[in-house]
Amino acid sequence: MNLMDAREGEDYIVKDIVTEDEELEGFLFSLGCYSGEPITVVSRVRGGCVVSIKDGRYNIDTDLAKVISI
Repeated sequence: MNLMDAREGEDYIVKDIVTEDEELEGFLFSLGCYSGEPITVVSRVRGGCVVSIKDGRYNIDTDLAKVISI
């Protein structure tokens, strides 16, 4: 299941980042989004969703949300 399938307000654990793009994986790592970390979908917005990772909130697009396996 990827982040686009997540329900708003529920806590999930990141299982994997499913991409061959090392730059994208590095970007997500810099946000604190990596295997074993908790993540919450705060709300859905047009073209993506707002997520809470550690102490930050980030607006990520649909393509980025699809590579985050929960």
